[in-house]
Amino acid sequence: MKNLGQMLKQAQAMQQRMQEMQAELEAHEVQGSAGGGMVIVTLNGKSELRGVKIDPTLLKPEEAEVVEDLIKAAHADAKGRVERETAEKMQQLTAGLPIPPGMKLPF
Repeated sequence: MKNLGQMLKQAQAMQQRMQEMQAELEAHEVQGSAGGGMVIVTLNGKSELRGVKIDPTLLKPEEAEVVEDLIKAAHADAKGRVERETAEKMQQLTAGLPIPPGMKLPF
């Protein structure tokens, strides 16, 4: 039973760290860009869109399709960055805990 008590304490501490990390991720912002910086998308750590900046030279009717593609590319770039940073933080958070391979947190 002593081992079970220790595991419960570890689980509670991890839950607290998870809540702190989620708040930190929500406040953290990441930018992705496309077209050599002509389109910049800002996401928070939960992949929620926070802003889009478009170089004014792209704002021509005949460039609409290019702008749409660049927005998608910039979003994908920012989302990839968010996912990598989140994975790194999760790895730090769960370091040393016996979590089976493939199991994702939060549960």
